[in-house]
Amino acid sequence: MALVEVQHVSKRFGQMQAVRDVSLEVDQGEIFGLLGPNGAGKTTTIRMMLNIFRPDSGTIIMMGGPMNEDKKARIGYLPEERGLYRELPLLECLVYLAQLKGVEKAAAEKSVRHYLEQLDLAESANKKVKDLSRGMQQKAQIIATVAHEPELLIYDEPFQGLDPVNVRRVKDLMEEQRASGKAIIMSTHQMNQVEALCDRILLVNRGEGVLYGRLADIQSSFAGNAIRVQVEGELGPVPGVLAMHPENGAQRLTLDEHTSPQAVLASLCGRPDLKVLGFEVATPSLDDIFISVVTDASGEVPDLHAAAQEAIT
Repeated sequence: MALVEVQHVSKRFGQMQAVRDVSLEVDQGEIFGLLGPNGAGKTTTIRMMLNIFRPDSGTIIMMGGPMNEDKKARIGYLPEERGLYRELPLLECLVYLAQLKGVEKAAAEKSVRHYLEQLDLAESANKKVKDLSRGMQQKAQIIATVAHEPELLIYDEPFQGLDPVNVRRVKDLMEEQRASGKAIIMSTHQMNQVEALCDRILLVNRGEGVLYGRLADIQSSFAGNAIRVQVEGELGPVPGVLAMHPENGAQRLTLDEHTSPQAVLASLCGRPDLKVLGFEVATPSLDDIFISVVTDASGEVPDLHAAAQEAIT
């Protein structure tokens, strides 16, 4: 059953077209990835779902109808701009926020203590929020998002500021939520996290949806889009290659839609300054796919690795 239906939605701010004709559905029991670089329109789309912004055109159906106050209490939203009461002790702050969502105090405290244990914050329960590290505050914000046990969870950059151990804890939490039948939307430009978690995705760029569907199906449709090569000599520019980056002692090359792996191999073997030591067709990553799709459309190659690094520094 679809908990969220977005149908041909557009939004403009002055002369800027933030979102153009975007459609998607999010079902119960799935993690849905809403992804793209900074400024792609992800957060604007989420804010239209939540009725913070009203779309200029199109329709949004939340839990079977228009958004209302009752439905807002059944949604957990981790916003891009974080907000906790910094002067309050952590436990008191989180219990209060759960009460604002309609949870009785005793039930709120029980739920908060459970998640404090799960995310390794129990020993900090009596510390003031302002005295917590950035990563601890991020985990606290996630607890504020989930403590009232919502049916729909919307995470905007959930892994921001987290080290690998805590990234794993948050992933485990999200996988548990999916298994319990909750619907989850994860908005991010960290493609590796999407590959690890998401069932279906919408890839957006410059306000438009450019890929939509099951992650495995999308990767299958782009087979042959990426290769891995190992050479002696300086690889340099290669015709038909959109991007390259090191990977486990080799180079991973992203190809344009008109270039086959065989053509690249022939080109490399024909160069007297190179010796090809290894060559294989790679399963395309979301980085590879996104670069290919967006470059075809705009002629520019986005730096997603820089964008992802920006989110955690």
